[in-house]
Amino acid sequence: MSKSDPFGFDMSVSSAKKKNPRGRRGMSGASETSTRICDHDGCDEPGKYRAPKAPDVLDDYFWFCQQHVREYNLKWNFFDGTTEAELNAQMSKDKVWERATKPMGDPEARAWARLGIEDPHQVLGANATQNPGKAGGAGKKLPPTERRAMEILEAKDHWTKAEVRKAYKLLIKVLHPDMNGGDRSQEEQLQEVMWAWDQIKASKNFKD
Repeated sequence: MSKSDPFGFDMSVSSAKKKNPRGRRGMSGASETSTRICDHDGCDEPGKYRAPKAPDVLDDYFWFCQQHVREYNLKWNFFDGTTEAELNAQMSKDKVWERATKPMGDPEARAWARLGIEDPHQVLGANATQNPGKAGGAGKKLPPTERRAMEILEAKDHWTKAEVRKAYKLLIKVLHPDMNGGDRSQEEQLQEVMWAWDQIKASKNFKD
């Protein structure tokens, strides 16, 4: 039951969304505020569905109507032109996010090793004052949105935009329905990843 304001104003959340529909997307993935025309030749229907232009251009889009975005998605093949050996090698890398598995060890020993001490007892010997400190210094001071974007992309502060973009592309490959047999259960996470890259792409806090 809605509560009316004594001054006659509608203070409900739904009312606010109606007045500011910027960026709203329907359950089907359509951009409700898009004013584009479908990019398919000869089609004059509204282009409310976006699709990446190419596997290596994932942040530039075509805009299609519902019928033509379905046709486009059916033909989409991220690994078009790659050999079976290259495909298998890439899939093996993607399983570990292209990061080599680090050997497990004693966490206490690793903590001492960061101080240049192989044996904890050396802390009382010649290495007592040798403390190289934290490598790389403190992290960047980023706006909250960019900090959240870096967390979503699992990126490091010292990375360049090119390195962050590489992490973004890997996430897209893992989350895109075409890589999961049409499974759309990860679409929400996919949208988060795309939002995160938009923040970093427009940021001036990272080298190109």
